[in-house]
Amino acid sequence: MNYTGMLQKTTDSLRGQVAVVTGSSSGIGRSIALELAKCGVSLCLVGRRAEALREVVEIAGELKDRVECYQIDLDVDRELLDLSLRIRRDFGQVDILVHSAGVISLGRLESAPIGDFDRQYRTNVRAPYLLTQSLLPLLRIRPGQVVFINSTAGLSASSANGQYSATKHALKAVAESFRHEVNAEGIRVLSVYPGRTATPMQEVIFNLEEMEYRPEHLIKPEQIASLVIHTLMLPRDIEVTDIMTRPLTKI
Repeated sequence: MNYTGMLQKTTDSLRGQVAVVTGSSSGIGRSIALELAKCGVSLCLVGRRAEALREVVEIAGELKDRVECYQIDLDVDRELLDLSLRIRRDFGQVDILVHSAGVISLGRLESAPIGDFDRQYRTNVRAPYLLTQSLLPLLRIRPGQVVFINSTAGLSASSANGQYSATKHALKAVAESFRHEVNAEGIRVLSVYPGRTATPMQEVIFNLEEMEYRPEHLIKPEQIASLVIHTLMLPRDIEVTDIMTRPLTKI
């Protein structure tokens, strides 16, 4: 088999699978969803903004005929648990679960509102924990793969970033513990730690930091998506546990 044939065979390894992608209306989640669609994966697009989700469907729908939108608030337990039931009803399987939704608030410990901390915890830690828990019976069937889009802030903290970094450190712990629990069942768990990436969230952060936003110097969401897709397509006798990436140009 020549290289082109081997590449096609690798790409086809995801065809027919079902992926749940949170935060799929923008940024890294959106790019991952679109790349999965190109691989022939059916998509469960999860996000807060219905219009933004429909825009993704318009693109992905040309590539795959099975794309469903689920507009929910990840902070509401009832909506999360209902999401699992709807996915089971609509697709009957989950092969890939990508946690890409996240929120961030900056502030020094002496003045940062505790409510901001609670909001970040619920979205960045509690929601992926509960969604993974509720979808685990479906992930066990195939068995599936779980991707936690973390942040380099989950590896080290900086000034005025304590709340967000704490939630991302916690997400790292959730992923690592979960990996130890399910590896024996054939479920793979990947944590991705991107540095500054050209997303709408990052533009807000630059504005808060009173810095010029120059996306050409940042990681492109499509680059993170490519890393994730290639890792998902690896033979199932190997596991990549962690990927850390950052822009070459330092800010």
